[in-house]
Amino acid sequence: MSVSDEILNDIALSRAEYDKIVLGLGREPNGLELGMFGALWSEHCGYKHSKLLLRELPSESPRLLVQPGQENAGVIEIGQGLAIVMKVESHNHPSAIEPFQGAATGVGGIVRDIFAMGARPMALLNSLRFGPLSESRNRYLFEGVVSGISWYGNCIGVPDVGGEVYFSEVYSGNPLVNAMCVGIVGTDSLMKAKASGSGNLLILVGADTGRDGIHGASGLASRTFEDDSEEMRPTVQVGNPFLEKVLIEACLEAVDTGKILAMQDLGAAGLTSTVVESVARGGAGAKLNIDMVPRREKGMSPYEVMLSESQERMLLVVKPHDKSYIEAIFEKWDLDSTVIGAVTDDETITIYDESVEVASLPVKILTEPPLYNIDAVEPEYFKETRTLDFGMVFDKGYSAEDILLKILAFPDIARKQWIFRQYDHQVQTNTLEGPGADAAILRIKGTNKAIAVTNDGNGRFCYLDPYVGGAIAVAEACRNLSAVGAEPIAITDCLNFGNPERPDVYFQLEQCVKGITAACKVFDIPVVSGNVSLYNETRGTAIWPTPVIGALGILENANDRTNIKFDNEGDIVLMLGSSNVSSDITGLSGSAYLEAMYGKVQGVPSIDLAMEFKVQKLCRDAIKEGLINSSHDVSDGGLAVALAESCVSGNIGFRSDLQLGNDWHVALFGESQSRIIISMSKDKLSKFEALAAEESTPWILLGVVGGHSLHIGTLMDIPLEDLDKAWSHSLKESLL
Repeated sequence: MSVSDEILNDIALSRAEYDKIVLGLGREPNGLELGMFGALWSEHCGYKHSKLLLRELPSESPRLLVQPGQENAGVIEIGQGLAIVMKVESHNHPSAIEPFQGAATGVGGIVRDIFAMGARPMALLNSLRFGPLSESRNRYLFEGVVSGISWYGNCIGVPDVGGEVYFSEVYSGNPLVNAMCVGIVGTDSLMKAKASGSGNLLILVGADTGRDGIHGASGLASRTFEDDSEEMRPTVQVGNPFLEKVLIEACLEAVDTGKILAMQDLGAAGLTSTVVESVARGGAGAKLNIDMVPRREKGMSPYEVMLSESQERMLLVVKPHDKSYIEAIFEKWDLDSTVIGAVTDDETITIYDESVEVASLPVKILTEPPLYNIDAVEPEYFKETRTLDFGMVFDKGYSAEDILLKILAFPDIARKQWIFRQYDHQVQTNTLEGPGADAAILRIKGTNKAIAVTNDGNGRFCYLDPYVGGAIAVAEACRNLSAVGAEPIAITDCLNFGNPERPDVYFQLEQCVKGITAACKVFDIPVVSGNVSLYNETRGTAIWPTPVIGALGILENANDRTNIKFDNEGDIVLMLGSSNVSSDITGLSGSAYLEAMYGKVQGVPSIDLAMEFKVQKLCRDAIKEGLINSSHDVSDGGLAVALAESCVSGNIGFRSDLQLGNDWHVALFGESQSRIIISMSKDKLSKFEALAAEESTPWILLGVVGGHSLHIGTLMDIPLEDLDKAWSHSLKESLL
């Protein structure tokens, strides 16, 4: 007899999908088997509404060592026998239910993805979105998430070196918590999660298995929120960072022996996804004896054991004669290691409980969910958002000084000191530039090299034009790398969207992917890994489409770097990307100015990717030539905000005699793309002019570093202490 619609809804399967399962098996699945299908065919694990789109993303690079989607994370070679492993993932829905543990286990999960590849985790970043902090629920979520991230990262000894935080009403019921991790590995020590070889042992190591996290992938991450969020609290995992720290060291020691054939973390869908996906990669099958799985709760059913998402667990594939050797390593670290099964050659996963067969399923059908291509429809709201109100934009009621101070205090723009001071960003002693920089910079010990990492995304731009917004997300992430002197070499993405079954949401997803693809092709960089987080809706209201781009850059010489701080009295300040400070009113499209001053998200953003590429190359080349003392990209808040941030960071002023005319709102607060402000000594200008001419890249002289205020013509003369108060202290004050 067929299962009820209620049961199918609980595991995020449709009636049509259930019928497809029955047809494929030639019978109805039992309860455990159905639960396994629900997990592996969920959006979170199966990517059934996104996989067809993701295939468009560029994945070619001579540096690429692992094809995207084939392993736990992306791997990019950086020379001298070393590679960087990187990935970003979401933990949105768990964090909305239980913010502390949701965020903490998001960190733990992404770290396991990295060391599962044999890499040592060396840095964390996070990209966060919340509703307005004026609402108590949002403050609770915000404080819980920040605490969870800092607790887990600090305990495991991985520095949190960067990130971003935005606030908007659209995220009130559905915060976004995206965690990114990068690690380093020798190219000859790279570990895969490809289980093969009949008779090889499956060893479960780490924490005991409990009932936490059951239905996390299918019931929580693959459906929208309604009014029953508290009932979903048991689906949130519980973390133990102290155990994870030991697990990292034990697993990396085991990898160094050369006796580990494959390794995979237990994340979404627990044992089900870990075992099935590992043997699928190896074209094999598995026999599991789940009565052997160590448990921390009595009376757990096979269903609960197979679907539990208990944290801090890893699966190893080991030859039988190496079993004792590997067990001794984990015993030394005081960790459990238990043989729970073996690899088979029948391409079937067969599960036994006390010698009784409780499930038997072909691996192929489990790993091939239906893939959907929705007929996309342009959102209705485009009719209202694609114009700008000139009267509102040029309202004479606010002075330039009033506007700048208000925007600096706007939560999206305000300095995030209250957050990053809770994170240890110096542990491991690799951090050359940490939180607050355009991009974090990490030394590669034993070499002259360094890497730069950042993550970026702008939901306002993607809401107004998903294609352009997707392209801008890539461009800005790469611009942040270029602004510190690093050449972009790879990205990882986390695509946060609403319900993809809605044609307008699918339109947003489809167009964003196309925009990301277009930008990656211009920069000639691959998308090496990532995650899709869909169904981010609460009571029918979707979040803004929010693609988050994590980017990796390389500095062949770690000394060829800059930061955002104005430093030297008398340095001249230039802006790359334009020969004119003023621009068209469309530069205010999706700007922080419109949202902070008027609560509006309007207009149509734009970007010239060819110009973007030229501006970034000029910036990198000038840094490498030793011409630049500071550089900072112009993004959120526009030129005035970028200048203020450089002044406050360097504790020195800036003076410009530019006369901006009646359209100073656009000149100061417009967010036109492809612009970077740089400072240099006057005697370097002629060399810079020659370089810019050679690369045919426009620029304009803005003014001079010096004094104790931000002075622009007759429009503003704001003391540094006032800028600092607005920018550096407003976020903390909003929490009091």
